[in-house]
Amino acid sequence: MDTPESRTDQPTPPAPQEHVRSVVDRRSGLDRRRKTAAESGYTGPERRVGERRTGLERRRGPGIRLSEERKAAEEGEMTAEQFEFIKAIEAYKRVNKRLFPTWTEVLEVVRQLGYRKVLPREIYLENVPEPEPMKIPA
Repeated sequence: MDTPESRTDQPTPPAPQEHVRSVVDRRSGLDRRRKTAAESGYTGPERRVGERRTGLERRRGPGIRLSEERKAAEEGEMTAEQFEFIKAIEAYKRVNKRLFPTWTEVLEVVRQLGYRKVLPREIYLENVPEPEPMKIPA
């Protein structure tokens, strides 16, 4: 009887490849992203970009703190404004039978809540022209 264990024609599994870097290398503090192209041996085109900050980054460094509203929301307590927005989105989804509204629909809900763009933005958005502020009727 021919069993899988008795077959000699089965291919042997490949030997495990050696890791190029060891745990010690990774913990030494030498980060390949901080090396120049010549130091790292990279021969391709330069892909690093200068400043990419938009003002929307979630990471905070020392001395940069959350606003009180954001801190309260992360702890599970919403402001009246945040609660109003959540309830308005839920109502929109229920009335229109939409599980996931599009961004255009979310903007529509925000406008129906009374929000209008009246000031220039405080963040940098690459290749996005600043729309004209809306005139508030007197």
